[in-house]
Amino acid sequence: MDLSKNTPENIEYLLGQITEKLRMVNTGAMRPESINNEMYEDLRDIHEMVMKKEHFSPSEMQALAEEIGRLRKA
Repeated sequence: MDLSKNTPENIEYLLGQITEKLRMVNTGAMRPESINNEMYEDLRDIHEMVMKKEHFSPSEMQALAEEIGRLRKA
């Protein structure tokens, strides 16, 4: 999979990986179709950071959820 390309499939994959790693329960707000395509690079950056870390504090989880929320379409 070439994650350098901004495709709906890649957005879905990145969000899936993030929600799985963070064990997020409320994934309804993180539907692939709700992500602004222009924010793809930011999503990739979040994905890369999440995949590198083993554990997240509650405040880090909250910050990540807010950051992903910022990527949503207006």
